[in-house]
Amino acid sequence: MNLKDKTLWQRNAAAIGGMVLFAAGINFFIVPASLYNGGVLGISQIIRTLLIQVFPSLASGTDIAGIINFILNIPLFIMAYISIGKSFFSRTLVCLISQTIFLSIFPIPATPLVNDSLTASIMGGLLAGTGIGISLRSGGSSGGMDIVGMFFTKKYKNFSVGKVSLTVNAVVYGICAILFGIPTAVYSIIYSAVSTLMTDKAHTQNINTEVVIYTKEEPEAILDYIVNEFHRDATWWEARGGYTEETTYMIVTILSKYECVHLRRGLKTIDEHAFVVVKEGMHIGGKYEKHL
Repeated sequence: MNLKDKTLWQRNAAAIGGMVLFAAGINFFIVPASLYNGGVLGISQIIRTLLIQVFPSLASGTDIAGIINFILNIPLFIMAYISIGKSFFSRTLVCLISQTIFLSIFPIPATPLVNDSLTASIMGGLLAGTGIGISLRSGGSSGGMDIVGMFFTKKYKNFSVGKVSLTVNAVVYGICAILFGIPTAVYSIIYSAVSTLMTDKAHTQNINTEVVIYTKEEPEAILDYIVNEFHRDATWWEARGGYTEETTYMIVTILSKYECVHLRRGLKTIDEHAFVVVKEGMHIGGKYEKHL
């Protein structure tokens, strides 16, 4: 097994491990407390609850929310495969299949592990958020709003992923409040907030970095990679080495720390001798859209 294959297996293993934590948080704490996720999985959980009210036999055995979530993601996967890229598609497929399996096989306790909804929302958020963060850090994605965000960000430069995600979650929790009561919606929102905080702790997507690349090769290939892979712009100019006086090219772009890791991997296939300088914690003004 070569180094590239070994790295791929390690990343997939980490992404799957993250899905184990996520499913544990959902099935051991969130579902027993009758709380709900946001996004596509939250919609799936609401559909599951309504189906059980019509067909009570569905309540026994496997929680079908994971299966419904997979079905709802099928058209999104087609969108990802056609418009976003095979690499993103394959990583997301691994995570979603793993998520579906673990949500289906992890037993839901007959009696809640904790009787307090607040404690359940916090514990579930800690586990689920950490799991999602690990999966994202490994290059994976659980589908749903991640795919929608990637698709529309690629199509429309000024598209706000955060606003769409917030709108979908507001609709989900609004439905929860109407169908299941305000306390259910409130504790679900608390779970979502804790989960988001833990995801940010484990994930590096929200750390801005300035990346300066020095290359002696033609810069067009690197520029094309940045634009097509990350949907970011970049600025470049010709420079001259102070010691060698050889012509070199400087390329400057702004990426998240998470995207920066992928940039380094991609540069090895374009120019393995490229020199990269990364400055973290940049304050960005203007129209800079954070990606999911």
